[in-house]
Amino acid sequence: QVQLVESGGGLVQAGGSLRLSCAVSGRAVSNYAMGWFRQAPGKEREFVARISHVGGTTYYADSEKGRFTISRDVAKNTVYLQMNSLKPEDTAVYYCAARISVGLTTTPKTYDYWGQGTQVTVSL
Repeated sequence: QVQLVESGGGLVQAGGSLRLSCAVSGRAVSNYAMGWFRQAPGKEREFVARISHVGGTTYYADSEKGRFTISRDVAKNTVYLQMNSLKPEDTAVYYCAARISVGLTTTPKTYDYWGQGTQVTVSL
């Protein structure tokens, strides 16, 4: 059984930075495509970034390009989301997700395992 545990959320002022972590247990993180998603109150869960199984190829939602960076540490079995130049509209619960199948996808329902989420709040 794979478990994902996010951490690193919090309250930050606009323009600030946060680094989210997703600790993976049960299997090696390199067995999965890993993604970060977020969900704001009253909105659907949306794709933020992902990193592929092999090679660690990354892909970002347009609004996050240049501000967010997804990475993984295979030795620590952990995936990270470095978030810079944060804006109030980035406020949401951020979720880490793992996908077993190979394939490029940004759709939440195609991911197999999810963490419990971590709250990120960006103030003016």
